[in-house]
Amino acid sequence: MREETLTETMPPVRHWPATDLTGVDFDPVLAELMEEGPVTRIELPNGEGWAWLATRMDDVRLVVDDPRFSREAVMDRQVTRLAPHFVPSRGAVGFLDPPDHTRLRRTIAPAFTAQGVERVRDSAGRMLGELVDELLAAGPPADLTAAVLSPFPIAVICELMGVPAADRHGMHTWTQLILSSAHGADVSEQAKQEMGAYFAELIDARADGAGEDVASLLGAAVGRREVALDEAVGLAVLLQIGGEAVTANSGQMVYLLLTRPDLADRLRAEPAIRPQAVDELLRYLPHRNAVGLSRIALEDVEIAGVRIRAGDAVYVSYLAANRDPEVFPEPTEIDLTRSPNPHVAFGFGPHCCPGGRLARMESELLVDALLDRLPGLRLAVAPGQVPFRKGALIRGPEALPVTW
Repeated sequence: MREETLTETMPPVRHWPATDLTGVDFDPVLAELMEEGPVTRIELPNGEGWAWLATRMDDVRLVVDDPRFSREAVMDRQVTRLAPHFVPSRGAVGFLDPPDHTRLRRTIAPAFTAQGVERVRDSAGRMLGELVDELLAAGPPADLTAAVLSPFPIAVICELMGVPAADRHGMHTWTQLILSSAHGADVSEQAKQEMGAYFAELIDARADGAGEDVASLLGAAVGRREVALDEAVGLAVLLQIGGEAVTANSGQMVYLLLTRPDLADRLRAEPAIRPQAVDELLRYLPHRNAVGLSRIALEDVEIAGVRIRAGDAVYVSYLAANRDPEVFPEPTEIDLTRSPNPHVAFGFGPHCCPGGRLARMESELLVDALLDRLPGLRLAVAPGQVPFRKGALIRGPEALPVTW
């Protein structure tokens, strides 16, 4: 596009409140922003100033995969943000740009390849089977979140990380304190430090790199001086926290299937389409509140006819991109056999979620187990009475009362 065709008219700044949304309702403010244009301006509840927001798939992919937009530069800025006590750690992998970001990600890549994820599939299936056995033995009614959806992802990510079973409960407690805004900045920061201290000891103890788990991979990398210990610890903390996001995501997925019995009935009747269906549900579900982490434009960049100035903060919405009508016909409808389905539920570009394969595998196992072993599974309360998390960055039911 020729420079003289770029618009210099700034769109209005829209305030985006931190609303605690329930169910699988799409954020109404985000829906309005998508209607207003592919690139808009937003002000979130915390931080300072305003930021650009890209919502169209092509623009989202451009921003997250273009070195002209930097995560590292956020360290030196007070950017408008969702979290009230957001304190980025310098050197943390989430705030690094290539090549340092690439160097860190490379150390744990073997654990998250298709082969690495398959390594834990059998054990994940066994752990899930045991949880369902206990659920059935206890009998209805039950809180599916407490009984299955929470302990299962914790067990799987701990298995992949190399965290002993005895330490899983502590990991879960730290993660909840880090992710919640309800306890204040000091409590969250203390939990982060305690988890970091734990991983520092675990990684140091695995310095021989004999295992295939993440702690062993990081211990070996530290031993080879490819990464510093504090870098390895920061990456381990991020992976551990991210692993528990499956609890909220799967909670939304199961809630949707229980409130749309037509979908559940079809998946019971056609088990062959379940992998495709899981991908479609991942595309459709609004798994987070507002937006994630911002980037800073390092130079003037044109997006959809709008000039982004050097120094401007830019956010993307993967939720909006997953409902781009230019990419997904009838994007607000659930098509269990949608193909192709190039969703970005796990992000895109260098900072895409390394655990995407793992999360998809866990979701497939959960869908299989719940549909096949609990054919009469249904909500024990009205859909509107299911409590959803408040003050959390990742959306999902706090409890899921069910019977069968």
